[in-house]
Amino acid sequence: QVHVVESGGGLVQPGGSLRLSCAASGNITMINTVAWYRQAPGNERELVADITDDGITTYADFVKGRFTISRDNAKKIVYLQMNSLKPEDTGVYYCNLEEYYGPAYSRTRDYWGQGTHVTVSS
Repeated sequence: QVHVVESGGGLVQPGGSLRLSCAASGNITMINTVAWYRQAPGNERELVADITDDGITTYADFVKGRFTISRDNAKKIVYLQMNSLKPEDTGVYYCNLEEYYGPAYSRTRDYWGQGTHVTVSS
């Protein structure tokens, strides 16, 4: 059983910062890509950023230059540092973790956390 837990959300004023954490626990074999998604009320879930097992990162255009994703493989934690927050960044932020498993780690499966709420408002 693998558990993914997000934390670090909250209420912040425009221009402020938050750091989200995504912690994985349980019987994990090998973690591949980890991604942060977000979902605003009435909108579909969208990709914010992801990071591969060897540290390659990608970002959605709407967060480039403001958000930074990083990972601590030893602790099995992925962070999302969010700076210069805007009201449109409000939403529930979800972590998605992809795991290698099976013979020669040839298969993958993914897990979602329950999300952490971020509200950017004055």
